[in-house]
Amino acid sequence: MNSNKITIVGLGYVGLPLAVEFAKKYPVVGFDINTKRITELHSGKDRTLEVEDAHLKKVLVTENSSKNGLYVTNQLEALKDSNIYIITVPTPTDDLNKPIFTPLIKASECIGSVLKKGDIVIYESTVYPGVTEDICVPILESVSGLTFNTDFFAGYSPERINPGDKKHTVTKILKVTSGSTPEIATVVDELYKSIITAGTHKAPSIKVAEAAKVIENSQRDINIAFVNELSKIFRLLDIDTKAVLEAAGTKWNFINFTPGLVGGHCIGVDPYYLAQKAIESGYNPEIILAGRKMNDSMGSYVATETVKMMIKKGATIKGAKVLVLGITFKENCPDIRNSRVIDIIKEFESYDVEVDVFDPWASSEEVKEEYGFDLLCNKTEISSNYDAVVLAVSHKEFLKINLQKLKSPIGVIFDVKSLLPKHTVDGRL
Repeated sequence: MNSNKITIVGLGYVGLPLAVEFAKKYPVVGFDINTKRITELHSGKDRTLEVEDAHLKKVLVTENSSKNGLYVTNQLEALKDSNIYIITVPTPTDDLNKPIFTPLIKASECIGSVLKKGDIVIYESTVYPGVTEDICVPILESVSGLTFNTDFFAGYSPERINPGDKKHTVTKILKVTSGSTPEIATVVDELYKSIITAGTHKAPSIKVAEAAKVIENSQRDINIAFVNELSKIFRLLDIDTKAVLEAAGTKWNFINFTPGLVGGHCIGVDPYYLAQKAIESGYNPEIILAGRKMNDSMGSYVATETVKMMIKKGATIKGAKVLVLGITFKENCPDIRNSRVIDIIKEFESYDVEVDVFDPWASSEEVKEEYGFDLLCNKTEISSNYDAVVLAVSHKEFLKINLQKLKSPIGVIFDVKSLLPKHTVDGRL
């Protein structure tokens, strides 16, 4: 086991924490095609905030060697002497919610070019059942000229990183593992078991492990869709949804979920992967797609409900000013990937409303590149007399802001996350 040298492909929210943990016990090469990211990591900084700078600096090494530690690079040449390759690249969807396999394909091509006899390639990216063996492995074979399960082997161990969660970190989350042969499954399981203190679960096949991952987030998505639908019903009935959920939650087997926006790189994306495979197999996944439709509707719903309240208070909608608090996909985290707050903003803009967005966690540069607008990065940039204030993300900093002082005398406050006391807001989910 100690003779292993590991390459981690993709140093984002998933890859970097994994690389840091493995580097405590093995020589690790961290590979990423983003030159800016490599430069940042060389300086001992992680903008994702998943790894503390002190912990990162402790494992970083400046030379690619056989000694334990993390060597980060964008040079493919540095990967050649590894024998285990772990791929942790994104698996997004396109505008039609179809899976995009380009990062996975490119990563497989890169690894195929350095693959040797006896090597193991492990995928962690979320996919639908069959992707590892039907899409990735043929690329590895084609580029390397090697034969699968004779010359090289594969494994799948789905990531379970929860961005921003400092309690459930990579070593504290039980890891599902699998391999392309029973022997390799054991090797993969033992590899992860050497760093995962929470333990591992060895799945009987790669397809089972792939399926297990994709249904984890699909299940959460459907549960959130249910409470989102409840929030729409209870607003019509003038009943406080949070109070209803608190009352229902007193039953021992009630499953607690709260309404809100469903974005991010996992829950808002993974169900589409499973749905795509189901459709290709001749089955229409009604519940999964209905849940996605409900959750994807919540941003525009929040904006529309806010506009209704503004009208009732006598506001002129065209040219009105609205402040949206938060653009990241979740609280106390800088991750803006697939944030559904953008749906709130776009819906407001369809009414010719002027929108300011403030988020102390997000990168203004990333927001500009991803969504095309300028972010307010400092509280001093926030004006006052807004016709509406929408608390979209429950960052801890927002609890210190007096929203009443930011709105006009007839302005409204909509609390998407039910973060504030009910009597201080005009509406909430």
